[in-house]
Amino acid sequence: MSETPRPLILGEIFDRTVNLYRSRFLVFFGISVIPTGVVLVIASGVFLFLAWWGNNGAAGASAAVTGAIAVLFLIVAGVLAVPVLLVATALASAAISHAVNCAWWGTSVTIRSAFHAVWPRTGRYVWLYLLQTLAVWGVPAAVWFGGLLLLAAIGAVVGPGALGSANSGTILGLLVLLAVGVLTGYCVWMLLRLSLAFPACVVEQTSAWAALKRSARLSKGTRGRIFLLYLLGMVLGYMLVGGLVLLVTIVMLLVPGLNNPQRQQQIGMIMLFAYYAAGFAVQSLTKPMYGIALLLFYYDQRIRLEGFDIEWMMQRAGLVAPEPMTEAGAVTAAESAAIATNPREMAAQYGTEHGAAVAEGPAAVVAAADEPAATLHAEVAEPAMEAGKEAV
Repeated sequence: MSETPRPLILGEIFDRTVNLYRSRFLVFFGISVIPTGVVLVIASGVFLFLAWWGNNGAAGASAAVTGAIAVLFLIVAGVLAVPVLLVATALASAAISHAVNCAWWGTSVTIRSAFHAVWPRTGRYVWLYLLQTLAVWGVPAAVWFGGLLLLAAIGAVVGPGALGSANSGTILGLLVLLAVGVLTGYCVWMLLRLSLAFPACVVEQTSAWAALKRSARLSKGTRGRIFLLYLLGMVLGYMLVGGLVLLVTIVMLLVPGLNNPQRQQQIGMIMLFAYYAAGFAVQSLTKPMYGIALLLFYYDQRIRLEGFDIEWMMQRAGLVAPEPMTEAGAVTAAESAAIATNPREMAAQYGTEHGAAVAEGPAAVVAAADEPAATLHAEVAEPAMEAGKEAV
């Protein structure tokens, strides 16, 4: 990073998000398109199967058999697809955070290196993504399902006639609206509360549960700005999807023969596929913007709440030794102690590219990962230490 970290206003965060995204567009887009492509392939497979079965596969079979086979196919596809989607989405989120962190510090990164860095901790990131999903969406879904069961039980006890009256219907409608409002507010609040979990988990290499608690602390005071980020991203996404669908509609209207009433069903299928394809494309384009902005919010909150800018300046002045780095990311304190204790064994663990540096010790690791910082440490810190010894 070339300039001293400082607190940023919302406009500066958005501006840096756009600049970082534009400077490394292919890297961020390439990382984001992988989970989106997996979703598109699975959804296209299900769509094509249902279309084929409706035209050919159901010939000579009863409606019950057709429905049972279709349901069985969807269950099998869901069981196989959910783990794949979970792993792909979690790894992509972690890889984006890693790539943004490298861009923030001014180091080079590629799609392959980003996934290579987060791959050893796949289980941690999948667990974090699962906990986030359950906390944001799982709890409201469980409460809603429990409310429906309670309502069904009350209807069975008092009778359907009591719930079907005008007064009961009005009260029930108000309760449903209230429940929807409360659950929606909970989803938004929990999403903002846990929005910095992936940046914290990737940068600090903490556990999934510790990253959630870390996000809850760091997000205090900036959840309103993060809400504006999500709101602007949602509006931008809807505008892009609408624009793409409108473009497809205009092209279809210009094709001769498509206005035939006999082709209405085909036109409807094409429009449905175009809508979902546009949604997937827009999601691939906008997802990196969330990842970039959230990591900028993460560092901004560390500066505001923990004085990270002072820590950074102390590291640059050589007063605090920078953390050792490997190609897989920051080395924790325990790993740094292990390197100092048994460097050659740790060299085998961290790979061959930085193996020689790790084998030589922590100072060589620092030099391999951040040569300017190591040079500054040698030029500033060592003379200062010698002067201190002479003074003593």
